[in-house]
Amino acid sequence: MNVETIINYINIYGYFVIFLFLFFGIVGIPAPEESLLFLIGVLSFHHQLSLGLAMLCSILGAFTGMLAAYSVGKFVGFPFIKKYGKYVGITADRWEMVSGKYTRNVRKTILIGFYLPGIRQISPYFAGINNIPFRRFLVFSMIGTFLWTIPFIVGGYFAGKVFHINPDYVPYVGIVFFFLFSLYMIFKYIKGKRRNYLNRHTNKT
Repeated sequence: MNVETIINYINIYGYFVIFLFLFFGIVGIPAPEESLLFLIGVLSFHHQLSLGLAMLCSILGAFTGMLAAYSVGKFVGFPFIKKYGKYVGITADRWEMVSGKYTRNVRKTILIGFYLPGIRQISPYFAGINNIPFRRFLVFSMIGTFLWTIPFIVGGYFAGKVFHINPDYVPYVGIVFFFLFSLYMIFKYIKGKRRNYLNRHTNKT
C-alpha cells in the first residue's frame, strides 16, 4: 500500500482510518504500523494532518487492539487461536518464541514486544490465554502503546523538519527500524551469553 492510497483513505474516511490501521495491525491483520506512524509525523509537519488528532487515533487504535486480542485469548482460548491464528499471522514458531519467555517476565514481553512484528501480535493473545491479571496487562499495554506510537510519530515530525523526506520512501522506514532493533537485540543476547559464560568459569575457579 503506497502513501497516496493511505492519504486518500484518510481524506475520504477521516482519522478513523488511522485508528483502524493500528487496531488491525495489533490484532494480527497485516498493516504497515511503524511506517504509518512515521508517515503521520512527516505529514503532520507538512500540515497535511493534525498532529494531536492523528496521535490520539494512533494510541487509541493500538491500545484497543491490545485489549481486543487479550479478550479473545482469555474468553475464546488456545484451541481457537491454534485453529485460526494462521489467518492473522500467529504461526507456531512465533507462538513458541513468546511462550518460552512470557510468563517469566510479562512486563518486558509486552513492552519490548511492541517493537517486534509478530511478537507484538501474539503477546496480547498469550496474555489472555495465560490469565495474566487484567489490571497488570492494562497498565503495561498502556505504557507500551505510548512508548511505541509517540516516538515514531515525533521522530517522523522532526525528521520531516530537518531533512527533505519524500513521503514515497516512508514505508521503508519500518523495515530500517526493525533491522536496527534486531541488531541491537542480537548484540544484547550475545553480550548476555558471554557474561554468563565468564561468570560460570569464574565460579569454577
